[in-house]
Amino acid sequence: MASPAADLDLALTAGKPAILHAGDVAEAAPWVDAHRAELRSLVDEHGAVLVRGLPLSTAEEFGRISGDLAGPLMREREAFARRWTYADGVYSSSKWPPNQPMCMHHELSYTLEFPGLMMFACLGAPATGGVTGVADASAVLRALPADLVERFEREGWQLARNYNEMVGVPWQEAFGTEDRSEVERYCRENSVEFEWDDMDGLRTRQRRSAVIRHPRTGERVWFNQIAFLNEWTIDPEVRDYLVMEFGPDGLPFNSRYGSGEPIGDDVIALLNKVYEEHTLREPWQAGDLMLVDNIARAHSREPYEGSREVLVAMGDPVHLAECSPTIALP
Repeated sequence: MASPAADLDLALTAGKPAILHAGDVAEAAPWVDAHRAELRSLVDEHGAVLVRGLPLSTAEEFGRISGDLAGPLMREREAFARRWTYADGVYSSSKWPPNQPMCMHHELSYTLEFPGLMMFACLGAPATGGVTGVADASAVLRALPADLVERFEREGWQLARNYNEMVGVPWQEAFGTEDRSEVERYCRENSVEFEWDDMDGLRTRQRRSAVIRHPRTGERVWFNQIAFLNEWTIDPEVRDYLVMEFGPDGLPFNSRYGSGEPIGDDVIALLNKVYEEHTLREPWQAGDLMLVDNIARAHSREPYEGSREVLVAMGDPVHLAECSPTIALP
């Protein structure tokens, strides 16, 4: 039987994600609505698809499209970097230094409920760079050393966070409330250890599975933010300054083995090397829409020059319990 997307202009090129050319389209939202089933089928088949040729130019239209594809849209909690909010569930990409890469990661993989589908819209492409790369999480898992995978399956991974006005994201912004008791309630309900400091800062720690199974396909995938939210990923000069000012436990974020043991820079380098070997990339063009299965594919953001406006929305929430986690929650 032919694929539901068999009649669409789909390009499959080595080193690039699947690219669907929309053709002569008058309005983006009606076209996406008419092709919703085909688009979801392509994401299921390829893990990610870049739709090119849409006259997509506003946050409002992107919000309508995202809601139609995977609504209701998710609200972000426990953000690791600032975003601007355009509308309910529609955000800017994370405000990360343009000259620094955002390493491969799965969005909100440190939470108990995370998006199944990531949606990106390019309203303005940078002069150079700024690609949102994608990598097959099952292929990455197979390429990693068996003993390393076994350790992470057995122990999981641990994420430590510091939320305050001086480093990281203030807790009021990350949790969307000024009420400490609301933050404490969220942490208890989501298996997050927490403590307050004397300066109204918040420190948290959580342990999660590093390897899970895709709830639809059953495939084992490398699903975490170990390489990205790690001290060795921070610019060395920035890291040295933060450690000098706030101590080794005062970094805005750091990932460790589930036992709490530090992860060496050699392991982080290995993870990033394997990710790079499996990265598919295509430069953004204004109007592009990208759909990414957040469990089947990791994504990244490469350094760039010039103005870059890429919006993001998250939908199809999935609970960790649906994904055969390898460690039990406290």
